Amino acid sequence: MPIASVEQATGIARATLRIWERRYGFPRPERDLRDERSYGPEQVEKLRLIAALVARGLRPGRLVPLPTEQLVALADATAGTHAPGPAVDGDDPVLDLLRAHDAQGLAKHLDESVRSLGLAGFITGRMPALNELVGEAWARGALQVYEEHLYTEVMEQLLHHALLQLPGAGMQAPPNVVLATLPTESHGLGLLMAQAMLALQGCRCISLGVRVPVAELLAAAAAFDADIVGLSFSASHSPSLAMRGLEQLRGELPTRVALWAGGSCPAIGRRKIAGVQAIREIGAVPAAVAAWRATNPSPAA
Repeated sequence: MPIASVEQATGIARATLRIWERRYGFPRPERDLRDERSYGPEQVEKLRLIAALVARGLRPGRLVPLPTEQLVALADATAGTHAPGPAVDGDDPVLDLLRAHDAQGLAKHLDESVRSLGLAGFITGRMPALNELVGEAWARGALQVYEEHLYTEVMEQLLHHALLQLPGAGMQAPPNVVLATLPTESHGLGLLMAQAMLALQGCRCISLGVRVPVAELLAAAAAFDADIVGLSFSASHSPSLAMRGLEQLRGELPTRVALWAGGSCPAIGRRKIAGVQAIREIGAVPAAVAAWRATNPSPAA
């Protein structure tokens, strides 16, 4: 079925289909003889289910990665329900501030949230919901690309500032953690979230940022005497590339160095790789650190 027919059959705009394809890795159209997108019946059926569930108030970012069987179960469980109001975005002031291009107001609002919730509470509670809300607003065309970029920039500045306020190196203890993303991942907000949560646990942590070649990551792990290498994968990252990169890195890292993978990529946690610990939610970081310390006691302890 060509994309125009899919749009008519599902009610999902062509632009949205293309955005989901880039962001979530679904749908995965074939190409016809004219190199135009062509969708098989299984994909069209899944898109129909997603469209129906979105109309009932569920968010696309949570639906698109799910297999069809789970979508069918959700459709049965939510039969007869509808979205609670006309605005899918809700009344979150962050979206209003972004649309008003009020960077200063946005920074002040987020800073107040950090002060109210504490840094850990903000990162584990408020921030994941905001990331999803902003991403989906962009995917539907409710936010412009530059407005999403503004959100990311303000949030990154906020976290960098919060990290500077934490206790210094004298308070740090193992594990030594090196954070990065692989060359195929350009989103760095997840790294900052992980770095802040690790710092709150007193870990020695260094972030190399995004798009780090595997050879350089291996060299950094050796140079910084890493106990753990942590990688972040966004929802838009290709699951196959994520698995391939993790397998390569696990094969080349020393066995004593743990490899953690986190983020919203659907592949993380769904397919297990020997020697790779999946951390699906940022709130799981403290327990993961505690478990590492329990099995790797320091000489002082």
